[in-house]
Amino acid sequence: MIAHIARTSLLALAVTVPMLGAAEARTSYDGRWSLTIHTTRGDCSTYNFPVDITNGHVSFPNLVRANGRVTPKGHVRVFVAAMGKSASGSGKLNGASGRGHWTGRSGEDRCAGVWTAQRA
Repeated sequence: MIAHIARTSLLALAVTVPMLGAAEARTSYDGRWSLTIHTTRGDCSTYNFPVDITNGHVSFPNLVRANGRVTPKGHVRVFVAAMGKSASGSGKLNGASGRGHWTGRSGEDRCAGVWTAQRA
């Protein structure tokens, strides 16, 4: 009986482990990126900071309110908020670079601009 339970448990583990790997599939855009945000309208600053992409999820180190997603074809959508400022953006990554547009707020000021990214 114990041998049967052990075989069944090993079989269940053997089937489950490959599924876990597939659920966390890496994308070709995974890794560290260097992001530059340029303001073209409004009174917002220019920013440079790192961005991490893991399994297609975009995160910004040290920002509490940030989320984003990269599709397998490189389309990007993100939202960030920190210290009374917030922005949402979209664009496209191609290989080791990318670009797009963003809109946001800095206090009461509304701003907009473009962003560029380079693989770090």
